[in-house]
Amino acid sequence: MTPASDRPLTLAARGVSVTYPNGHIALADATFALPGGTICALVGVNGSGKSTLFKALMGFLTPSAGTVTISDAPVREAQRRGWVAYVPQTEEVDWTFPVNVHDVVMMGRYGYMNFLRIPRAVDREAVADALRRVGLWDLRDRQIGELSGGQKKRVFVARALAQQGRVILLDEPFTGVDVKTEEAIVTLLRELRAEGRLILVSTHNLGSVPEFCDHVVLINRTVLACGPTSEVFTAENLQRAFGGALRQFDLSRSTVEDHDGRQVTVLTDDERPLVLGQGGHLEYRDRSAHEKLVAEREAGKELGRGKSSE
Repeated sequence: MTPASDRPLTLAARGVSVTYPNGHIALADATFALPGGTICALVGVNGSGKSTLFKALMGFLTPSAGTVTISDAPVREAQRRGWVAYVPQTEEVDWTFPVNVHDVVMMGRYGYMNFLRIPRAVDREAVADALRRVGLWDLRDRQIGELSGGQKKRVFVARALAQQGRVILLDEPFTGVDVKTEEAIVTLLRELRAEGRLILVSTHNLGSVPEFCDHVVLINRTVLACGPTSEVFTAENLQRAFGGALRQFDLSRSTVEDHDGRQVTVLTDDERPLVLGQGGHLEYRDRSAHEKLVAEREAGKELGRGKSSE
């Protein structure tokens, strides 16, 4: 079941605070709102409260203050209606449990079944569609523990698809996967965004965020900034979020042997780095210097070939 058509898809946290029984404040007054048709990165250093915020958004824990709503409905109601799907970190899963790929994905349909959990034709069709979409239909009878890291991640993405959740939360989806799998997941997330779904991705890969996320939430025990990636994902905001855990390198023509006159800044927390150009996230917006350099190098190669032939 999906939100009614007269309820625009939204995810909102308003003044959410979480205090554990030992008095530790894991999250304080976190506030942000996201619309449907969005891929948003949740970015912060380890211990910043990302996992706690995810649990609150999933309805797994009750905030000590504040509210979480999905399409203006309390998160627990949204959870009961199957509006929210979750893709966990691979470390959270017992891979020795004897279950095959098809049955794991079928778990995403439990909310639509009766108490006997007997799949109907519509459930089997949803599972088949999800497995084909992530490219795992041919492995549907394989034991989950026999899969590669990237295949395991895609199984849980398929489970979220079978659930037909409108809000999909992914916890570190690119950890332990190869480049090909990462690209496949990003392509799928873009397709889901085009379908109007709302996707929140917790990630450490700073360099990949501008490539596929249109919004960013920066967190460090509270929400420091939230908004479009081009406005929020800046060196200044990242320094606020990561503090001493973030290293910065400034590279210019004076520090590297290169004829390219541009300057770039590299930000890294020892995961995939983020590269910033003078105009923001590194892109060849002005390619003249780069193209001139390439042309000069090619001309030099041709000249060298001409001399050698003589």
